[in-house]
Amino acid sequence: MSTCVEETAFSKTKETTRIVIIGAGASGIAAATKLLEQGFKNVQLFEAEDRIGGRINTVTFGNSFVDLGAQWCHGEEGNVVYEKVKDLDVLDRPGEYTIYFVRSNKEILSNEQTNVFKEFMGKFDVNPDCEGSVGDALTESYWKEMNTQSILNDKSIIKEALDFLKRRICSENACDSVSELSPRNYLNFQESGGDQNLSWRQKGYKKFLSVLLKSNEDQPGDHGILKGKVHLNRRIAEINWSGNGEITLRCWNGQIFSADHVICTVSLGVLKEKHPKLFVPALPADKVSSIKGLKLGTVNKFFLEFEVQPLPEKMMGIACLWLEEDLKELRGSKFFWLESICGFHRVDRQPLLLEGWIIGAHARYIETLSEEKVLEGLLWLFRKFLSFSVPYPKSFLRSQWHSNPNFRGSYSCYPTYADELRTGRTDLGSPLVDVSGRPRVQFAGEAKSRTHFSTVHGATETGWREADRLNEFYKGRAEN
Repeated sequence: MSTCVEETAFSKTKETTRIVIIGAGASGIAAATKLLEQGFKNVQLFEAEDRIGGRINTVTFGNSFVDLGAQWCHGEEGNVVYEKVKDLDVLDRPGEYTIYFVRSNKEILSNEQTNVFKEFMGKFDVNPDCEGSVGDALTESYWKEMNTQSILNDKSIIKEALDFLKRRICSENACDSVSELSPRNYLNFQESGGDQNLSWRQKGYKKFLSVLLKSNEDQPGDHGILKGKVHLNRRIAEINWSGNGEITLRCWNGQIFSADHVICTVSLGVLKEKHPKLFVPALPADKVSSIKGLKLGTVNKFFLEFEVQPLPEKMMGIACLWLEEDLKELRGSKFFWLESICGFHRVDRQPLLLEGWIIGAHARYIETLSEEKVLEGLLWLFRKFLSFSVPYPKSFLRSQWHSNPNFRGSYSCYPTYADELRTGRTDLGSPLVDVSGRPRVQFAGEAKSRTHFSTVHGATETGWREADRLNEFYKGRAEN
């Protein structure tokens, strides 16, 4: 019986094989659109949310759009996002971005002092021979550098700036603490050359999705070349990949679907929470180890709209430096979570907005608070740090990535725990194949990228990678 099933499966061609992609984020859309370009006919996407995009989520706010998820195109050279849109005049290069380092006693550091910290961050890197965590490497390198700086004669300021730099690294790498971050997060990542913070000109990151889809981003629900192939509100409860025959998928609403190939693009956070029940039979030990070892951290955003921009003209943003005594007092108050806010900055092409970032456990905690409670804390923070008043905002918006069961976090990182388990992204991204090497369940998404993890271009590359894997398998299989 199993032989017949196997022969039936292998008789499939690009025209007859059934491919189901779970998740309509960047990687899922990239895989689906490329499969269609390669001649596959039966491609379907099942998306748990009521929208496409995944962790690309461009929404109307202020006088234009903001991105609750992915926000910038990071780099130009070797960046597939940039390559897709570079001729469309939709990206802006970052201008001069003056961030003021402000202490919790309202003191603003001098330009000379601020430049010391900025220059350190610009050149900080992890040595390939580094032992321990990124936090260990940062602390050692930081104090070695600061001890040579005569302009910094106040050790309190140096310590406060170090705490801020740790928070900034956490926000960039989606870790709770630099002490849990593995050096591999630096050593394995390949930065694309060129500007790292190219912003989207009004259309937001959804513009990139519209390019992949060949759709009109101004028409909600336009899925372009995937018209009729995207099924929203379809959360998958079980992927039964037993045997060598067809794969059976069961949705939460009880619907059953069959496929010859499944490309799973759900987030690492969802895999962590759901994999024991999601996959039947259980996943192989090496993949389970990678799911346990890697981490999907939480970074959330705040957007505040005002009648008039509250920051002075030359102040593009603020970095929050906590005095030790103020920090001790804060930790005993109801606003303890404010410690994990990195700062606030203006938003490109939105002159009346301020955007702030919060990281880690406190970012997860405030997802449980009401909007009013969060705003109360933010306005208290402004009063604590700024010598000028910041009024109650006209409107407020925040992201809540961790509490959403379809994401459970923002983007992935390598913790030192992955090093202890001797696992990584190769194991996470490897397909489940049958004895003949035929791909059955494949994995894509930013966490499954070896060198461009935590980026949209990394997610896109993995979608294309899995499409190419199927295309290679079906080469030469013509319709009978």
